[in-house]
Amino acid sequence: MNGYAQLFPVVMKIILPDLTTETIVGEPLCISRILDRLRFIPSEVIVSRNGKLVPEDAVAGDDDEIRIIKIAHGG
Repeated sequence: MNGYAQLFPVVMKIILPDLTTETIVGEPLCISRILDRLRFIPSEVIVSRNGKLVPEDAVAGDDDEIRIIKIAHGG
């Protein structure tokens, strides 16, 4: 982390598929890194940031609300 991030860490609220929440404090992160950190398989979920769908390479930052939505599929 750089000096600024240590003094003013980024706080992100993550809403999981079961509607429980996690908070990540630190630096801005790519959505793919958040999914990896929380052990989600990217092809099995979609992600919204502040209510808008975002790709895996989008960056989440301070005060962002990230929602992970499990994709339901079948035959």
